Amino acid sequence: MVASGNDFVVIEGARAITKSATRRNLISRICDRKYGIGADGVLILEGTPSADVRMRIFNADGSEAEMCGNGARCVALFVSAQRKRKPLGLINIETKAGIINSEVRGNLVKIKLTDPKGLTLDIPLRIGKRTLRVNFINTGVPHTVIFVAGLQKIDVQNLGNWIRYHRVFAPAGTNVNFVEPMDNHNIRIRTYERGVEGETLACGTGSVAAALLTGCKLRINGQDRINVHTQGKEVLKVYFNKNGLNFSNVWLQGKAECVFNGEIVF
Repeated sequence: MVASGNDFVVIEGARAITKSATRRNLISRICDRKYGIGADGVLILEGTPSADVRMRIFNADGSEAEMCGNGARCVALFVSAQRKRKPLGLINIETKAGIINSEVRGNLVKIKLTDPKGLTLDIPLRIGKRTLRVNFINTGVPHTVIFVAGLQKIDVQNLGNWIRYHRVFAPAGTNVNFVEPMDNHNIRIRTYERGVEGETLACGTGSVAAALLTGCKLRINGQDRINVHTQGKEVLKVYFNKNGLNFSNVWLQGKAECVFNGEIVF
């Protein structure tokens, strides 16, 4: 499945993988774009009494993540299609970050994230002879947001990797988002994803982090929406309520689709 250029292998009831001592190797083989299916990550669906489905998220390197916004949108569409819900499908997804509520209308999926935490502004990071000011927020997983000019000239791979492993964010590390404002309601974004260890075409929780930090930068108060222009060319919509430095009612909206069904043999 794919959402905004983020692609995932979705597997139902694969406890043998989640419990396997060789899980990291299996996941990385599945995500390999030459010798496997190829994906940014693997989403494993399990039953749960707490929601419609439980989603476990594994990055391409085999590590497990707490939350994935674009992955959750894919899962909501998958479950809605499997259960043949009406055009408006209300799906609840259990994640390590909490319960994610979703609305499905055709291939347009809107998810409500858990309230963000850990907001920290203007963190000084020393890079050689200069200091870089960055911002941090956890939108289910940790994200650093850096406002830049000339987004397409940024060395996302090297700078993103350096910040991802910086001691300030140890031991968990951080995802890194480079954001260029367009106007008061539109931003462009490029993201270095932890676990993928490289740039992806989009990141749902990263887009949300970027939108919320833009709200801080613009000193927005009340209800608002920020349009996030991703490298995958889709424009994701982030809705939120802001009161001072507190955010609530945070939603992410964009398209998702199933690319193909099949099987892989090891």
